[in-house]
Amino acid sequence: MRIVVAMSGGVDSSVAAGLLVEQGHEVIGLHTRQHDATTKTAGRCCGEDDALDARAVADQLGIPFYVVNLKEAFQEAVVDDFVAEFARGRTPNPCVRCNGLLRFRVLLARARALGAEAMATGHYARVLDGRLMTARETGKDQSYFLWQIPATALPYTRFPLGDMTKDEVRAHAARLGLSVAEKAESQEICFVPDDDHVRVVREARPDLDASGTIVDESGAVVGKHDAYYRFTVGQRRGIGVGLGKPRYVRSIDPVTRTVTIGDDPLHRGVLASGAKFFERPAKNDLVYARLRHRGALVPCAIEGDEPLHVRFLAPARAATPGQSIVFYAGDRATVLGGALVDRSIDPVAEERA
Repeated sequence: MRIVVAMSGGVDSSVAAGLLVEQGHEVIGLHTRQHDATTKTAGRCCGEDDALDARAVADQLGIPFYVVNLKEAFQEAVVDDFVAEFARGRTPNPCVRCNGLLRFRVLLARARALGAEAMATGHYARVLDGRLMTARETGKDQSYFLWQIPATALPYTRFPLGDMTKDEVRAHAARLGLSVAEKAESQEICFVPDDDHVRVVREARPDLDASGTIVDESGAVVGKHDAYYRFTVGQRRGIGVGLGKPRYVRSIDPVTRTVTIGDDPLHRGVLASGAKFFERPAKNDLVYARLRHRGALVPCAIEGDEPLHVRFLAPARAATPGQSIVFYAGDRATVLGGALVDRSIDPVAEERA
């Protein structure tokens, strides 16, 4: 069949394209231009060098290659939201929005316009029997970032690497003689090449006075900060206050610009909004929740609709407002859906060590 491959210029999407060519498919490579961030640092994606790498691989494979300019859409859907969420005292995950609002919507529409029957990416995930599933190698699984993709996109989505380990992917890249076989993995966040999200927010919102105080759980002032959006709930390192024992960020108030620190935040539930389900679990179904990429699966019950009341059956830490909570079926492999954490509820003070 004709398959469009989203080629980032990295080893994963390049191998996905190469394997599909080997299987006899008519493959077309698409690379998205998303931002103007430039860097020579290894471990970034979607920059100018990556477009050249993707084109070089396409040439090696003998497939057509096109660059799609999504800068305006990416700015509006991802970057502007990134800034707005930090300004609200929350911690966004731009990769979730990029996949849900752009890659598996806009790019898939471009693929269909090219007459493709499917679109493939280098994600470590699987689609089986119309369901989004985790990858075989749990350490590389990226299903956490995919919960916002439309259910209607699943029949047209292919993940050629979903049953492979990273070592196997590297071996295929070497076997195929791909120029990116030894290229370092890309890391988030692609449009923040220096890992300084504070700079990005400050440049976008120079009018925002974000300085304030750091207080303990009694309300006593224990320090000052220059920007509340420098912090994230659950953070331990880099708080800038030494109190003789580990302290964690418990909450962030963007109105008063106050950052509250205290004991490691354990909770028995969260309120979450913006829920999207591929399959809504029944009331008594065993469900697992993941609060961060590669985080432990926490057994839970889901109640209500908007907001969702997610009740953990075991205490969980650092449920961070703005981050995704992704739900998995009792098999721990089927992705049921997800939502965005609004706030933690039901603190578990008595269970702290």
